[in-house]
Amino acid sequence: MSGNNGSPRKPKALTAGSRLGVFAPASPAESVEMIAGLAELKRHGFQVVVSQDAKAEGYFAGPSLERFNGFLRALNSDMVDGLVALRGGYGSNYLLEFELEKSLANLKCVIGFSDLTTLQIFFWQKCNWITFYGPMVAAGLNAGAGARKGYDENSFLQAIGRTESGWKLRLKGEPVLAGQSMGRVLGGCMTLLEATIGTPWELDTRGSILVLEDRAMKPYQVDRVLMHLKQAGKFEGVREIVLEDFPESEPVVAGAPTVREVCARILRPLGVPIVYGAPIGHTVRPMLTIPLGVTARLDADGEGTLEFLEPAVGT
Repeated sequence: MSGNNGSPRKPKALTAGSRLGVFAPASPAESVEMIAGLAELKRHGFQVVVSQDAKAEGYFAGPSLERFNGFLRALNSDMVDGLVALRGGYGSNYLLEFELEKSLANLKCVIGFSDLTTLQIFFWQKCNWITFYGPMVAAGLNAGAGARKGYDENSFLQAIGRTESGWKLRLKGEPVLAGQSMGRVLGGCMTLLEATIGTPWELDTRGSILVLEDRAMKPYQVDRVLMHLKQAGKFEGVREIVLEDFPESEPVVAGAPTVREVCARILRPLGVPIVYGAPIGHTVRPMLTIPLGVTARLDADGEGTLEFLEPAVGT
């Protein structure tokens, strides 16, 4: 496993006037969804200067090499200040077939969730690179601020634009185990995190506030992933856990355990603070934007609060 022992590398802050490149590392999107998402970015005063335009191949937004080159063009362009993914789906892992770390000339904000977890974990493990688990053009931004399946505007702008420490994020969840602790915020989509096990970029979770989320998983499937993570040692040294509300994950039969009950049974014995039900990632509520790789303090009392003890971006 590749450990991460260096200091976090922080990208430049994004503010009104910043130029955002859109890249499509995974699946394609409907044009109407993309147009709506781009309009939302422009509403915040961002300039959209790059949009990947490959022909879709089945469930991929384009051939692997084209998706890889599209990402690098945006990343290495002097005309782009930050990058926002088009959407998730599946396919980001293919970008790692091209020795990506040797081509990362510039450090910029990379924003996305879901399938982007693969890239975000890779960037952290290999490059100490802070990224942002938040809305994408056709998955969150397209629905709008504060809307169902939309995004939380305040946390989005704070995460990518605030150069001071100390801002707090209400997690809007509930405690599974109350308490307070500090750690480095890491994680993402649970099944994608699980898929890094055995790779050179397997996530080192020690000392972390571990964020886990996913959608359309039956409780027994959540159980299976959590048990795999436990048996693989991924909960050893974890200081806190933040769980999403797991939409479309109802029990198979009446009376069977819920996802929350599964999480409580497996995770409470760890004895660390746990918040369940935060609107992160695949939630149908307005999704929060979470910087990955920064140090924070979790207060798991009430609805839960994350206080970021360092900014995620620089000047």
